[in-house]
Amino acid sequence: QVQLVESGGGLVQAGGSLRLSCAASGRTFSNYAMGWFRQPPGKAREFVAAISWSGGSTYYADSVKGRFTISRDNAKNMAYLRLNSLKPEDTAVYYCAAGNVYYSDRYYRAHEYDYWGQGTQVTVSS
Repeated sequence: QVQLVESGGGLVQAGGSLRLSCAASGRTFSNYAMGWFRQPPGKAREFVAAISWSGGSTYYADSVKGRFTISRDNAKNMAYLRLNSLKPEDTAVYYCAAGNVYYSDRYYRAHEYDYWGQGTQVTVSS
């Protein structure tokens, strides 16, 4: 089992920045790929970003590419998502997830991830 706890969400004006953190405990964190997903109000959950177990590969949704940055620190059992140039359409509950994902075409799929956090709310005002 891996337990994940997100933090860092909040209310920010358009154009602002936030850094989301995901603290992991339980099984060896470095064994798992990490993903960030979000669920906007009234909409389905969607992929945001992912990072391989080593941190050597990263993947982004087109809607956030160039604005968001995913990273991880395996020594600290932490994953991060830096959100820059925020837009009102980025408003959502953001979830981190961990899974044994190895193939590049699978990082985008929520069902590839076995463990999920409880989510943190990000609200961007216009």
